[in-house]
Amino acid sequence: MEEIQSQSDNYRSSSSSASSPASRVPSSNFFYLRKPGSLRQPISFEDSPDWEDTDIDVRVEEGGDRDSINAATTPASPSLSKLNSGSLPSPPLPEGASVARKIAGASIVWKDLTVMIKGKRKYSDKVVKSSNGYTLPGTMTVIMGPAKSGKSTLLKAIAGRLPQSAKVYGEVFVNGVKSPIPYGSYGFVERETTLIGSLTVREFLYYSALLQLPGFFCQKKNVVEDAIHAMSLGDYANKLIGGHCYMKGLRSGERRRVSIARELVMRPHCSVSALLMMVTLKKLASTGCTLIFTINQSSTEVFGLFDRICLLSNGNTLFFGETLACLQHFSNAGFPCPIMQSPSDHFLRAINTDFDRIIAMCKNWQDDHGDFSSVNMDTAVAIRTLEATYKSSADATAVETMILRLTEKEGPLLKNKGMASNPTRVAVLTWRSLLIMSRDWKYYWLRLILYMVLALCVGTVFSDLGHSLSSVKSRVAATFAFVSFASLLSIAGVPALRKEIKICASEESNRHSGAIVFLLGQLFASIPFLFLISISSSLVFYFLIGLRDEFSLLMYFVLNFFMCLLVNEGLVLVVTSFWEDVFWSTLTLVSFHVLMMLSAGFLRIRSDLPRTVWKYPLSYIAFHTYSIQGLLENEYLATSFAVGQIRTITGFQAIGDNYKISPDANSKWENLLVLFLMAIGYRILVFVLLHFRVRKNRSLPKIFLCSRDDTSNRK
Repeated sequence: MEEIQSQSDNYRSSSSSASSPASRVPSSNFFYLRKPGSLRQPISFEDSPDWEDTDIDVRVEEGGDRDSINAATTPASPSLSKLNSGSLPSPPLPEGASVARKIAGASIVWKDLTVMIKGKRKYSDKVVKSSNGYTLPGTMTVIMGPAKSGKSTLLKAIAGRLPQSAKVYGEVFVNGVKSPIPYGSYGFVERETTLIGSLTVREFLYYSALLQLPGFFCQKKNVVEDAIHAMSLGDYANKLIGGHCYMKGLRSGERRRVSIARELVMRPHCSVSALLMMVTLKKLASTGCTLIFTINQSSTEVFGLFDRICLLSNGNTLFFGETLACLQHFSNAGFPCPIMQSPSDHFLRAINTDFDRIIAMCKNWQDDHGDFSSVNMDTAVAIRTLEATYKSSADATAVETMILRLTEKEGPLLKNKGMASNPTRVAVLTWRSLLIMSRDWKYYWLRLILYMVLALCVGTVFSDLGHSLSSVKSRVAATFAFVSFASLLSIAGVPALRKEIKICASEESNRHSGAIVFLLGQLFASIPFLFLISISSSLVFYFLIGLRDEFSLLMYFVLNFFMCLLVNEGLVLVVTSFWEDVFWSTLTLVSFHVLMMLSAGFLRIRSDLPRTVWKYPLSYIAFHTYSIQGLLENEYLATSFAVGQIRTITGFQAIGDNYKISPDANSKWENLLVLFLMAIGYRILVFVLLHFRVRKNRSLPKIFLCSRDDTSNRK
C-alpha cells in the first residue's frame, strides 16, 4: 500500500501539467439506483451484504490548501479496504463540517456477464466477455476503456436496456435478488443529450416531472425546485436551454447536468460537469445512491473521486477493483505509471490500439528521457499481459468473494414507484408542445409567413378572372398551384419535427412517454396552428381569385385546406420517423410531392393517366387529388354558365376536360372523409415506425441494411 500511496503522490504532483479538468468533460452514460421511499426523504443504502445498519461517519476536514473526504467503514476484504481514503486530492465541497448518515439499502452485482450483438464487432459478436463486478451503495463505480471496448454495452446490460437483438448470458443481482430493476428505482442518461431548446431549465424539468411522477401538480413543483437547488442550476433555471435570437443557450456541461436532472427529478436530494459534475455526483453518492457510469478519459482530480474502476478493452475485463489498486495492478504487470502522467491517460495508453499507429508514425521521435512511449511492447501484448495478471491476482479473488457474499442472501426488493396516467401524459405533452411551437419561430410561425406569401403570389397572379366560362380553366390552375405548393412548403417543418421525434424516442426509451401519447399530444397541439395557417392563407387566396362569396362555401374551403395540411403533417412525420437525417428526409418529401403533383389529375386527366404506377396506385395515394377535387366540387357544383344568349351549361360541364369531378352533391364530403382517414392512417404508420424504432434502438434504414448483410452472410 505504500507503493500505491507513492503513486498517488505522483498524481498529485502531475495533475497541473498532465491534464486539465476543463479539457476533459466526462461525457457518457450514467446510471444510478435508489431505494424506494418518499420523494422528499433522504435515500438510504447499506455497504454490507448482511443488510444490517452500518454507521458511516463522513467528515470534511480542512488540511493545508485543499479539502479531503474521509469515511470510516469496515473493510470488506484486504484489497477492498478503502471506500474513499482521501489519498488523492478532492475538490472543495459545499459548506457543512460534518454529516452523519445511516446507510441501509441496495447493491448491484453482475456475474459472468456476456453480451453478443451481431455486426457490432468486426471479428467477433461478443461485445462483453464474462465480466464480473459489483457496486455498493454510496460509492461511484466507473467503467473505463478506449472506444468500442464495450463500456456502454455493459452499462446497458446491467440496467436491462439492451435491444432485443442482443443475446445476454450471465446474471445481474440487485440486493442479492436476480430480478429486473423496476421503473422509478433507477435513472439512465444516454451519451447524447436530447433536450428541448425552446424551454427554460425549470420548465423542462417540470414537464419531465409531470410525465414521470404520479400525484398532484403542486407536489411536483417542490421536487423540481429541490433538484434545481441541489444541482447548482439556480442561475440557469429561467434561461432557455437552446437560447433565443442573439442570446446564447446553455453550454455543454450545463446541458449534461440538465440531462441528468431529467432522470433524477424524482429523487430530490441529489447533485450532478468536468470536475463540478463529478463533485456533485460524489454528493449524490453520499446520499446513498449507487452510481455506475462510463467515461472515456478523466483528469487526475476527477480520477481521485472514483471508488472503483472497471477497465475494459475489446470486451475483456482487464481490472476491476479500487482505483488505487489499479495502479498497483499495472505496476505488477510491468507497466508502472510515470510520475508526470495522469493515471487514466496511462491506463488508456497501455490498452488503446490506436497508439500503435501513432508510435509507428513517430518511431523516430525521442526526448531526453528515452523512448516516445513508456510502454515498450505492442498494445495487444500489453492487453494479454494485463488480462492474465488480473485473472491470477488477489483482486480477482476478492471480487469473486465479494460477489458471493452479496448474492448469498436476499435483501429488500425494490418496488415500482408507479407512473403518471396516460391521460395526464397526453395533457402534459399537448401543453408542452404548444409552448414549444409558440416559441420556436421555425416550427409554425415561419410556415405561416411562407403560406401567406404563397397565397398572395398565387392570388395576385390569378386575380381579376371574372366569372365567365373562360375563367374556369384559370381557377382550376390556381387551385392546383395553391394546394400543391402549399403542401410542398410544409417541408420547412422537417427540422422541428425531427427534434420532436428524437425527444419522443428518448422519452419512450426511459418509459417517460410512449409513441401513442406523443402522437396524440403532437396532434392536439398542432391543430390550433394548422387551423390558423389554413384560415389566414385561405382567406387571402379565396377573395383574391374571386371564388363564390358564400360563408358555407368559404368554411368548406378552409376545412378542406386544413385537412390537407393535417394529412401533409402526417406524411412529414412518417418520413422523418423513417430517416434520421434531415437531408434525406427533405429529399424524400420533395420526391413524394413531385410524384403526387404529377398524378393529381391536373397536368393530365386522372382517367387518361397510364394505369400502371401513375393511376394505380399514385393517383389514389396522392392527397392532392382529393383536396383539389373537393375544392372544385365546392365551387362549381350547383352553378351554371351562359353559352351565348340562349344556352347555359352546369358547372360540372364547364370544368369539362380541365379536371375530373363527380356530379354528386355529396362527393365533396366524401373527399373530405378520405382526407380525414388518410390523416389517421399516416399517424398509425408513424406509431408503428416509432414503436419499432425504439424497440430496435436504431433507424429503419440501418435495420434493413443489417438484415440484408445477415442474409448475405448466411448464404
